Amino acid sequence: MLSGVTLDELRSELRAFVAERDWARFHSPENLAKSVSIEAAELLEEFQWGAPGDEKRQDVLDELADVFTYCLMLADVMGADPVEIVRDKLRRTREKYPVDRARGRSAKYDEL
Repeated sequence: MLSGVTLDELRSELRAFVAERDWARFHSPENLAKSVSIEAAELLEEFQWGAPGDEKRQDVLDELADVFTYCLMLADVMGADPVEIVRDKLRRTREKYPVDRARGRSAKYDEL
């Protein structure tokens, strides 16, 4: 299920949201990285005592949105294109985990 909104449009919407509130001054890379970690912990908390049921789905999605939002804002502040950095990392990870050795295995690359 894709919304049809581009990543650039979403990034522009986030920039406008931040500008309207004059929050950019608080969004150093360090503060945004901390926020990613904090929100990721809140996401993990939703799974602390087992997989949440359907009644908690929105809570999980809200925390996931917070993590994604801070990741996008961190990339933006650092002048990085989220699509480019993910594709670059995926390319390097493909090299570390070739299909013929990694398929169906959870071992670290140096143990394949």
